[in-house]
Amino acid sequence: MNRVLRWTAWIVAVLLVVVVVFLVWAHIVMQGTRSAALQVWRDDRVSVQDAGDSVVMTPTGQADGKGIVFIPGAKVDPYAYMATFRQVVANGTTVVITKPTLNLAFFDTRPLSTFEAHAPDVATWAVGGHSLGGVRACQLAQDADGLLLLGSYCANDISSSYIDVLSVSGSRDGLSTPDKVDAARHLLPSTATMTEVQGSNHADFGAYGDQPGDRTATISRESAREQISSAIEEWARDLPPAPGLR
Repeated sequence: MNRVLRWTAWIVAVLLVVVVVFLVWAHIVMQGTRSAALQVWRDDRVSVQDAGDSVVMTPTGQADGKGIVFIPGAKVDPYAYMATFRQVVANGTTVVITKPTLNLAFFDTRPLSTFEAHAPDVATWAVGGHSLGGVRACQLAQDADGLLLLGSYCANDISSSYIDVLSVSGSRDGLSTPDKVDAARHLLPSTATMTEVQGSNHADFGAYGDQPGDRTATISRESAREQISSAIEEWARDLPPAPGLR
């Protein structure tokens, strides 16, 4: 009996250590670049609010009635994506950047409506994500009017969907490599728009510095961000209106 108790206590202790180590690991995120975030905070065309479960970016000028619920990559600070969407929001589109459970998209089971509630005036909603966040976005695509993938690809098949898809990838991405994006292309609708930014890498889709496992970009962060933002702007502008508004 004593031996059984000792083994049980040892197993419980090991499990507790594993849980604690995992929780500590999950809460160590890649922080957003301060200078890039400050540019957004100081842009009077964009309003930024922390809603607790997300970062809500809204245009201070004329809104276009469209919004994007965007899911960060694994362990990436949600604020790191503000710079990516700065110009998109300035042009009228609302962006809600989620704060995933444990900073990992797969642990977040909340529906899109949780985040859409922060912008009740938006009629047309798209879901998007970077890296692992994009994989999660694909799982939620059935509840959205559009799907935005940044340095990501689907693991589930949505090829029979009529959803409007934009996939933006980087030719120097060391994680969601061009080969991986191409290999998963058949899981998207045939009408999906595939855009590859020449010279950009995985970390260029946010503003959080370098990322382990990534390749070295051959264009500047500014150039990559401009091209990524322009692709999103064009796609968002052409998103179909929500049912009932067509």
